Amino acid sequence: MDLLASVINYILDMGAAVFMPLLMFVIGLIMKMKVKDAFKAGLTIGIAFTGMSLLIDYMGSTMGGAAKAMSQNTGISLPAVDIGWPGAASITWAWPLAFLVFPLQIFINIIMLVTKQTKTLNVDLWNVWNKIFSAILVSYFTNNVILGFVAASILIFLELKLGDAWQPEIERLTGIPNVTVPHFISLFAVIMYPVDELLKKIPLLNKELDSSAIREKIGIFGENSVMGAIIGLGLGVLAGYGIKDSLILSVQAATALTLFPMVSKLFSEALSPISEAVSDFMKKKYGQDADIYIGLDWPILGGRNELWVSVIITIPFLLLFSLILPGNKVLPFAGIINLSFVVAALLLTNGNVLRMIIHGIWTAPIFLYGATYFAPYMTRLAEETGTLAAGQQMIGWSTFEGPILRYLLVNGFNGDVIAIIGFVVFIVLYILLIKNRKKYNLELMNE
Repeated sequence: MDLLASVINYILDMGAAVFMPLLMFVIGLIMKMKVKDAFKAGLTIGIAFTGMSLLIDYMGSTMGGAAKAMSQNTGISLPAVDIGWPGAASITWAWPLAFLVFPLQIFINIIMLVTKQTKTLNVDLWNVWNKIFSAILVSYFTNNVILGFVAASILIFLELKLGDAWQPEIERLTGIPNVTVPHFISLFAVIMYPVDELLKKIPLLNKELDSSAIREKIGIFGENSVMGAIIGLGLGVLAGYGIKDSLILSVQAATALTLFPMVSKLFSEALSPISEAVSDFMKKKYGQDADIYIGLDWPILGGRNELWVSVIITIPFLLLFSLILPGNKVLPFAGIINLSFVVAALLLTNGNVLRMIIHGIWTAPIFLYGATYFAPYMTRLAEETGTLAAGQQMIGWSTFEGPILRYLLVNGFNGDVIAIIGFVVFIVLYILLIKNRKKYNLELMNE
């Protein structure tokens, strides 16, 4: 058992930028690619992940700095320190039983592929930490580790099925065939789905309004660099920066929004030949109808500027809610770049920027209250794993991923009738969302 834990932890400690190239190289060889082509594709995806990670860190430091300045201008301090998703992932991997969820995900995925319950092969194994984190929370509430692993299994199943449903839209957004994003954060689309259906009934909001449509409507002001410069300048003003620092932030935001699509092209360059090789292999072996989707981390969508425009514009709203909501204990800082809503919003709205921004605003209180509710349990985990000394300041995560789903799971497994009913409602909405996506996918195929 200790040997298995050591092997799994060693592999995952390399990070996506090393682990994914190795995995893609092996998949390429299995799919009969030439060694040089598989090696080049694997190395390129490593470069893409590294480049995207650098840009996300850059965005976090520049935009996060402005957000911190805005919060400091209020003079308000809150009891829980926001450690963001990197901090949450770090304390999660320190849980002694974390390594067991790794083979659990692989096992469930293989069973679902063999029984044709999914077409998605999820190779984004590093993000298994989200299922681990949920397993820990359920075990805390129920004092039963087995129920924690049952909860993790449910999430693995839900992610894979939704990954199938997202695939055509992800291919449209990225231009990469046969890839999808079976990520935990995409499940938040279930919560936004009924609201989005209402928003689509508003004439202004049911039109095509992605980056391309915006450029057509407003010309140069819709260019990535110009949009970034305007948004960065506005954020600098709200942060109380002077003219010089606001202009610097303006150029930094323009830089980020210009470079994201450039780096994103590397994903296409790396994944297209692998996807084609997988498709050819499956069709030769199992017939023309056989297909498989490669499940990857959300950064393959990072080239879509709708994502970053929505995130930046919603930063002031997230901060405002953190200051005025009664009972909130977490001041956004490390989690200020709210990826917890925006990936799901991008996929759900088909890149409609206005609807994405609206989703970012109305869901902000949900994340903050989720962060407040689970902060004591994050602190407990950090103390038990030795990553935080007992009695130190409480820690939280301002944009706590999947707050409603995790709330329903932990309390439902603990016997709370209202939470059980809430989970049933969630599953009903989940099924309706998948049916909606199937209808949209057929329309997309017929265009």
